[in-house]
Amino acid sequence: MNDSPGWASPGSAPSPDGQTPGVPRPAAPVDGPSAKWSKEQPPAGQWSAPTGPGHVPGPPPPGWGGGRPPGAWGRPPAAAKPGVIPLRPLGVGEILDGAVATLRTHWRTVLAVTVTVSVITQIASILVERYLLPAPPVVDPDATPEEALEQSLESLQSSMIAMGPALLITLIGTLLTTAVLTVVISRSVLGRQVTLSEAWREARPRLPHLLGLTFLLPLGSAAIMTVGILPGLLIGGAGVLLSVLGGLGAIVVVVWLMIRFALAPPALVLERQGVFASLRRSAKLVQGTWWRIFGITALTVLISFLVSMVIGIPFAIAGFAVDGVSLGDFLDGGESAIGWPFLIITGIGAVIASSITYPISAGVTALLYVDQRIRREALDLELARAAGVPGYGTEPPRNVSTGG
Repeated sequence: MNDSPGWASPGSAPSPDGQTPGVPRPAAPVDGPSAKWSKEQPPAGQWSAPTGPGHVPGPPPPGWGGGRPPGAWGRPPAAAKPGVIPLRPLGVGEILDGAVATLRTHWRTVLAVTVTVSVITQIASILVERYLLPAPPVVDPDATPEEALEQSLESLQSSMIAMGPALLITLIGTLLTTAVLTVVISRSVLGRQVTLSEAWREARPRLPHLLGLTFLLPLGSAAIMTVGILPGLLIGGAGVLLSVLGGLGAIVVVVWLMIRFALAPPALVLERQGVFASLRRSAKLVQGTWWRIFGITALTVLISFLVSMVIGIPFAIAGFAVDGVSLGDFLDGGESAIGWPFLIITGIGAVIASSITYPISAGVTALLYVDQRIRREALDLELARAAGVPGYGTEPPRNVSTGG
């Protein structure tokens, strides 16, 4: 074995009897009482790193480090951090912090996108809510249990129809913000600046494919929900319970598919793949880590919801005060309960909330994609090369937008 510092063979440390290292001692029988060797020794070249007080790190043996620039022998080298995240597998906090850091570092570009999209979507949503939404169905308080269940399904159906236009507007807004912000985040990982025009120029060719992906996922979800609910509705009467059970099962399937395909948008934008290729790519990256992706996504949704509530509630209170409408009148319904002042004030609050939550949501999705590729494909090495980190070479990363 190599007895150079940092690569000591077993038994070279000072012994309990005070024997000085490096001074020959009488040989002992292998099976004698002074033998210090374990019966099961690790294969040659796979000894663990020496540790302990007084140990002086030395150079590692040839080939140690797996191609990464080695640090001191006995501890892993510090991860490079040219941008908003360290180039290594990320924790939940680092993913969230990276999304917020991107918003803070590139705030001009990010807010230019999110504020513009939020204003347009909110104006469209207010107009739809004011003029196009149907009146909710009347609920009979004296209905029998079966009739109450049917009325609940009708109310749910009416709510879903009412949410359709708003959901469509939100999807279009999400489409634009996802495309542009994914490019911004890919640059921020490398520590590079990006202007709005540069991000738009790079994201624009991917918009048709991203549009197809954006509509494919909700349409697929709607088809699954229809398959789950429709049989019970066709039966009628006792089939209502079947519809409820089928709807719950359909929701489970939809959630599973949404998480499985959650990384398709960044794969489509950054790897320049087609719609179905990006879906397959996302399924491959998520495989084996579904619950982790689900947990981080659910946490992000919860944070976005709380931020929206914290910002939206004061604006809603102000809207009630300016419009002269009480909360009871608002809950009782009726077109007269909702006036323009209330819609405008709450719309302003929604714009502010969306300007914050859009970048966080898009940032978490993009960084989850980067994290999964780091874990599965050693993308951190390629990103370090692209960022010009010393000791990693100069080859650009594969299938990652660097802006270079």
